[in-house]
Amino acid sequence: MVGFPPFGLGSNLPSVRLEPYMVYNFVVEMGAIIVGGFASVTGLESEIQVEEYREGGENHYVHQFPDRVTYPRLVLSHGLTDLDVLWNWYWLATEGRIVRQSGTIMLLDNQRLPVMWWNFRNAYPVKWVGPQFDASNTTQVGVEQLELVHEGLVKPIGSQVLSAVRAGEALAQTRMAPQRQVDLGAPNR
Repeated sequence: MVGFPPFGLGSNLPSVRLEPYMVYNFVVEMGAIIVGGFASVTGLESEIQVEEYREGGENHYVHQFPDRVTYPRLVLSHGLTDLDVLWNWYWLATEGRIVRQSGTIMLLDNQRLPVMWWNFRNAYPVKWVGPQFDASNTTQVGVEQLELVHEGLVKPIGSQVLSAVRAGEALAQTRMAPQRQVDLGAPNR
């Protein structure tokens, strides 16, 4: 039986520390247009729901079978500007004119180059939240939020390949003691 990963990946590779990416550096693209600088994007999640089955006579555990995949709403937050693109999209939906858009959320490195991304499909706005006004706070930026429902998230193969290439480059740059040769086709004994 082959487990995951199919070979002793962690035990046979040199020790390499891959620095995690900072979450402040991202862009959102819809319809091949970067739609603005956002302060935050939340809801980048996916969950497999499970159906429980209690087997008669078995009191030590409950079987859990995979069911459907669910996705929460994406919430886009950004400072108010003179561009009303998101408000106009929401307003069309309030009038019953649903305009679905697919898009991409791209994580960027320090040089502002994409390092990985996730695509969402057929989204449309279902909630808009305007700024919270406060006359006593003279430094706070006005923020609007737009909540989107969508038909799912994917991490495209291009994003996965780019991540693998960058990880491989990090491995190649390490200068370590001679490494063991690993036969990936031979079973561990």
